[in-house]
Amino acid sequence: QVQLVESGGGLVQAGGSLRLSCAASGSIFRINAMGWYRQGPGKQRELVAVISSGGGTNYVDPVKGRFTISRDNAENTVYLQMNSLKPEDTAVYYCYAHYYASDLRPYDYWGQGTQVTVSS
Repeated sequence: QVQLVESGGGLVQAGGSLRLSCAASGSIFRINAMGWYRQGPGKQRELVAVISSGGGTNYVDPVKGRFTISRDNAENTVYLQMNSLKPEDTAVYYCYAHYYASDLRPYDYWGQGTQVTVSS
């Protein structure tokens, strides 16, 4: 079993910042990609940012230049620094991991989500 424990969500005014954290634990042999998805009210879940084990990153266009994803491989933790937040960033943010378990098979897993609300 794998657990992804997210923290750092909350309520912030437009223009403010938040930092999300997600720690992975459990029967993990190796984590490849980690990232963040979000699902806003009435919207489909979308990939926000992803980071490979080597540090390569990709972002969805609306957050480029405002969000920064990083990870600590030793701690199996991924972070999302969100600056210049906008009301349209309001969503539940889900941590994501693509990993190999102890059986050496690949799996995808999402956390329970953390709410981010940006007021105008």
